[in-house]
Amino acid sequence: MPANISQSDSADGELWVFGYGSLMWKPGFEFLEQVPARLIGEHRALCVYSFDHRGTPEKPGLVLGLDRGGACRGIAFRVAAHLRNDTVAYLRSREQTTNVYREVTRSVWLENEARQRVSALAYVVDRGHVQYAGRLSLTEQLRLVQQGHGRSGDNRDYVLSTVAAIEKQGFRDAPLHQLAAMLRDAGTLHHDARGR
Repeated sequence: MPANISQSDSADGELWVFGYGSLMWKPGFEFLEQVPARLIGEHRALCVYSFDHRGTPEKPGLVLGLDRGGACRGIAFRVAAHLRNDTVAYLRSREQTTNVYREVTRSVWLENEARQRVSALAYVVDRGHVQYAGRLSLTEQLRLVQQGHGRSGDNRDYVLSTVAAIEKQGFRDAPLHQLAAMLRDAGTLHHDARGR
């Protein structure tokens, strides 16, 4: 059952959405502003087998989820009240194709001058879902990302675009950056081998 998202810290019915993966670089909805933000209690992890956007059931890719513990830096998007329902409908059609995520509201701290806390819509991985991958080795992550291709494109592009968005915000995500370096190295080796 989706979380009750009609409640918001702002009385005017505006919606905040927390992006930590592809929403950071391709939100796909109209927003009034985007603010760097931090969510406490969950962390960003490549912990979801992708059967749709970046893979197939036969050749799964690997995408990000918010998983239990730690903290996550991302982007909070402020959506106008009159676009609230359309935005939620869009996000559900995008994020809930296989119901591997739970739609929740979480407190996020905006990293602006006010340092205010807002309630934001977020998508947290369902650990009981068949697509929950848990903690995989970097080698296994690399294998899945290299093979993954779905209706939204190559899994490799997804990881590299997310790393670029994280860098644009001025921080690093050590595990993702390590995987991105391995993907770039593997891509260079593949390119060199074809060029001979």
